[in-house]
Amino acid sequence: MPIVELHVLEGYNSLEKQRLSEVLTDAVRFVIPAAPELVTVMIHDVPTDNYYRGRIQRSPAPALPDPAQIVKDYLAAMEARKLETARAMLGDGFAMTFPGTAPMRTLEELIEWSKPRYKFVTKTYDGFDAMQGVGDAAIVYCRGMLQGEYHDGSTFEGIRFVDRFEITGGRITRQDVWNDMAEVRANA
Repeated sequence: MPIVELHVLEGYNSLEKQRLSEVLTDAVRFVIPAAPELVTVMIHDVPTDNYYRGRIQRSPAPALPDPAQIVKDYLAAMEARKLETARAMLGDGFAMTFPGTAPMRTLEELIEWSKPRYKFVTKTYDGFDAMQGVGDAAIVYCRGMLQGEYHDGSTFEGIRFVDRFEITGGRITRQDVWNDMAEVRANA
């Protein structure tokens, strides 16, 4: 039964500590074959007046936002065509690549690219997987099915997709998309 003890400066709320305990549990289970209920995580809050580094009393850094929630909010804004809301979630150097495209840097490029392809598309999600990437970027994969309508009025559904996002500093900096839309359209 693995036990993880963690000392943090007080100031993180219960939701942030819950996220931290979930991530630590998953990290242990990545190496040790233990069921989640067998991994114990104990978080000890250290009062800031009891913590010094380099002779200076320190305060905790703010917790990073949940990267999976950032992606969920972004995708919801895109589907609702709340482009300003979605644009505000993008970071410097943002790039997105869809099947058969060069990297696009703006939401307007995506809209222009998709206009001749379909009237609209929506997504049903099977899951979101978030992890720390190399460096500062968090990685989020979402997967599920596409459905929508072509310009001729015919509809499509059940088309698999996977999106991969990189989130740096709380902003989306990269989106890569894979789906079976071309294969389904070719066989229709």
